[in-house]
Amino acid sequence: MQTGSYLLIGIFLPLFPLSVGFNFMLGRSRSALLRIVLLLLWPQIGLTLLQTLDSPLPNWIVPLALFTAALYALRTLALRDVGQWSGFLATSAWALLWIAAQGDVPALELHLFALGFSAPLVLLALLGAGLERRFGAAYTGLYGGLAESIPRFSTILVLVVLAIIATPLFPTFFIMLATLVQAVAVTPLVAVAVVLVWLLWSWAGARLLQGLIVGPAGDDEVIDLNRFTTGAYALALTLLMVSGLYGIGVLS
Repeated sequence: MQTGSYLLIGIFLPLFPLSVGFNFMLGRSRSALLRIVLLLLWPQIGLTLLQTLDSPLPNWIVPLALFTAALYALRTLALRDVGQWSGFLATSAWALLWIAAQGDVPALELHLFALGFSAPLVLLALLGAGLERRFGAAYTGLYGGLAESIPRFSTILVLVVLAIIATPLFPTFFIMLATLVQAVAVTPLVAVAVVLVWLLWSWAGARLLQGLIVGPAGDDEVIDLNRFTTGAYALALTLLMVSGLYGIGVLS
């Protein structure tokens, strides 16, 4: 009975192959608003369901969660579509929440961890919608030289990707540190696996931006972000850093 409950939770708090459901729904969605709702609510549903169970996690959960996180991190290396990339990165990140859940992390903190992973992905979903409006697709292999053609957009895009891949100062960085502490308490091998997943995220972020930012711009004139929108993104990124330093960073 409890195995069935954990498998149900594995749909929302990703465990392969149950994790394919989220990426199917995200891939089918053409609405940026729906993508944002999915990115924000999906792991929160999983954590809420998990907290209804009062038994320790089965032994098979953490190895399967690590496999899920590593599998989707590897798959992001081959992706150039921003929507798919963000979905696979989200799946990889949320799978690591099982490790934090195995320890003594309070329920509220787990929900904040999930929100910390999701918030920068929401910004990327908005930027992906911006790429679709400008170029017809959010596929980074189709165009390049954004630093020259739309410098404000490209600057924000780079900062958002840095926030997603757990660069210092952002909440994701402190969540990964807390996850590492929990992993060491389980076994050093789990901690090594978490570090490898983290490194794969960094590699995947570099590959996503490769050729997109630097290089000759296309011939078509493209409209950059206006100052108001740029300021809104900058404010959101600043709030993320403040919440990382004085929120999740203090908690963890």
